[in-house]
Amino acid sequence: MLTQHGPDLTPDESSGRAHVLVVDDEYGPRESIAFSLSGEFKVDTASRAKDALAKLQAQTYSAVVLDIRMPEMDGIRALEELRKIDPYVSVIMLTGYGTLLTAQQAMLAGANQYLRKPPDVEELVQSVRRQTMATRLRRAQVRASTEAQGLNDALKLEIEANTPHLWRSRASVELVHDLNNPLTVVIGYAALVAEEAKLLEKRDPETAKKLVDYSVLVEKAAEYCHHLSENWRLASKRVSVFQLVDLVQIAREVREVLFFGTTAIQMEGLAQANVRGSKFELMRVMQNLFKNALEAGATVVVVSWQEVSGQMEMVISDNGSGMSVEAAKRAMQGGFTSKSTGTGLGLSICRHLVGAHGATFALESVAGQGTTVRLVFPAVSIG
Repeated sequence: MLTQHGPDLTPDESSGRAHVLVVDDEYGPRESIAFSLSGEFKVDTASRAKDALAKLQAQTYSAVVLDIRMPEMDGIRALEELRKIDPYVSVIMLTGYGTLLTAQQAMLAGANQYLRKPPDVEELVQSVRRQTMATRLRRAQVRASTEAQGLNDALKLEIEANTPHLWRSRASVELVHDLNNPLTVVIGYAALVAEEAKLLEKRDPETAKKLVDYSVLVEKAAEYCHHLSENWRLASKRVSVFQLVDLVQIAREVREVLFFGTTAIQMEGLAQANVRGSKFELMRVMQNLFKNALEAGATVVVVSWQEVSGQMEMVISDNGSGMSVEAAKRAMQGGFTSKSTGTGLGLSICRHLVGAHGATFALESVAGQGTTVRLVFPAVSIG
């Protein structure tokens, strides 16, 4: 966790000049990089990893440019220590030797990008510009999640205090549970739009496009919230309108809109997977399954599709912490969670919604190895 400072923007970010730290033991390259960036960013420098870590303890940065080969503490080790101080800041590694292997080590250690040393000036500036924006996005997401934490805590206390009545009020609890993610996104992207609007006059023309893109994502998340509210209002009528939908397209939209386009969620297999169903109900299923995987510590969530005997199979596999057989069984029944902020309803909601689509829901999990969820949808009838 970020122990020294929270995910808020620094004054420099708010006023339009993101704060960047350049770390290199060689004076020439260090000062050259700092000079190249100084026209657009506020730049600090450090000649040793320990000095850089001290600066990170005292100051929040938008990006760190870090040389891999340094005395006393190399860049890989420095990166590991840096992540303990600030897990959100973007880090660009500079490597001048062992290119491929070293770069792979840097990315595994938590780097966001690597550049060959000495870097091309234009490529360097563009990379720092892009990575400072990524830092701002992560910090906005964390702020929004923190604000939503109070809702989760209150919900958990309510559940614990009213366990005998839990299932009688299940629909309302499900609504709050499912609204949490999209509302968090609405808050996060709205904050980003406001920040970018302030910087519009000082930034390049690409900013205008980013504002439009963010607005589209806000609109989609709000549309999802509206659907959930309407679904609750009309729940007693039990009216479901199914049509031909593409599971691949829905999964991509969930990843982009609800999970900020995270690269941890990867997709493979069929380019199109058509089934009959409700787009928003299937979004609820994927929202819960993706969220469960990421909150279980998964760094990779693989979603795949294939056609089996005319039926459409969707498999979601992750490398998270997994569950014991007993824990998985209790989680499927509902009302059980191993997370401090969980409600224990996610998998139960998914199983219910998948069943309403005439599909099967199977879960396999191994503690310490990950979880695989397999959904098999009926064949799409022609005519």
